[in-house]
Amino acid sequence: MDPTLKSALAQPSVLLFGALRIALPTYTIRLLDGSGTLQIGGETYVGCDDVFGTIAELSELSEEVGDQAPEITIKLFPPNLSAAATLASPDMQGCSVQLLVGAVNMANGAVMGVPEVVFLGEIDVPTVEIDARGERSVTFTVVSVFERLFEVEEGQRASNGWHQSIWPGELGLEHMTGTDVNLYWGAKPPQGNNHKSGLAGWFANAPAVKASMPR
Repeated sequence: MDPTLKSALAQPSVLLFGALRIALPTYTIRLLDGSGTLQIGGETYVGCDDVFGTIAELSELSEEVGDQAPEITIKLFPPNLSAAATLASPDMQGCSVQLLVGAVNMANGAVMGVPEVVFLGEIDVPTVEIDARGERSVTFTVVSVFERLFEVEEGQRASNGWHQSIWPGELGLEHMTGTDVNLYWGAKPPQGNNHKSGLAGWFANAPAVKASMPR
């Protein structure tokens, strides 16, 4: 934690704020959890965004250990139908989301130190809701960046094309056109398969070579 922020939180009385940053494909939403305007990291955060409205609700954050990546929900009140349609678009999936917590100097209204990033994730599923009073809202399910650790890389191949898609210009597999050895790249061999993978498998299955010495 930033030393200035840590010192501020140690005071008997402190004015806290929450901030939300959503990086859309063509626009960045920067919202506060209340009215007002703050400068954070050279960017302006406001209580109400002219294009996409305000924060309606944030789910509670919790820390736990398990086999699933954490997720939160964020509800926004868009000002009109056009904004709601944009927020609910499939293009929003994967957009970066940050939640920050910081402190404000009550004397001059300036942010104290560097706000703490308490959640970093990406939009998973947007949902449009209309309540009984006709108020329209958009709710995002936001998954942690650790969600990508659970992805199965089924498309990985020991090929020049795949290799260079990860490391452009690295030509270690440039002349690989095929192999008669099953290379299980980034995955475990199928159950019950006794065939070894990688170089160990090649050496285990390679025919014996006898060296002859000239007489």
